[in-house]
Amino acid sequence: MLAGSGGDILLLFDYIHTAMSAGVSPIQTFGLNLKLPEMLMACHQAGKVLDASTLSFGTRVRWFAICFVAGIVCSILGTALLWLPKGIKLFAVFYTLGNIAALASTCFLMGPLKQLKAMFEPKRLIATVVMLLFLVLTLCAVFWWNKKGLAMLFCILQFLAMTWYSLSYIPFARDAVIKCFSSCLG
Repeated sequence: MLAGSGGDILLLFDYIHTAMSAGVSPIQTFGLNLKLPEMLMACHQAGKVLDASTLSFGTRVRWFAICFVAGIVCSILGTALLWLPKGIKLFAVFYTLGNIAALASTCFLMGPLKQLKAMFEPKRLIATVVMLLFLVLTLCAVFWWNKKGLAMLFCILQFLAMTWYSLSYIPFARDAVIKCFSSCLG
């Protein structure tokens, strides 16, 4: 059975049907010397590379857990290093690496393409861009600008952006947070 989405397979069959109804063979249409089953298998293999379903469910969950735990460990390690002489820089770097690892962990559950598509859906586009911006700005503040206070501010904003981004995956969570803050503030 093919691992790609049903829409991709239907699109492929529609393309082949259109070509054949115009009197062109599928082999000529694709410019390949392949038979139809070989073409379908080639499309299947290309889809498997970009789809998380090529990994078994157990492997996907295992790598999700490894990346997620690594992200938590990096964040905790960064917090522990905060009290060292150059601790703010270490904190910013480890905290950012922890967030990147936690974000990457979901690629194992959803697959990288589905993750990117979900990240850049209209309802979470702004949250994604802001979150990625603060990840980059935190590292810039640490490595290029050498501004410890700015790095700490960007870490706080990174936390808030990551939280707002994460809430976008929970139905009505953003609305609940907005209502909670609006009722608390007045």
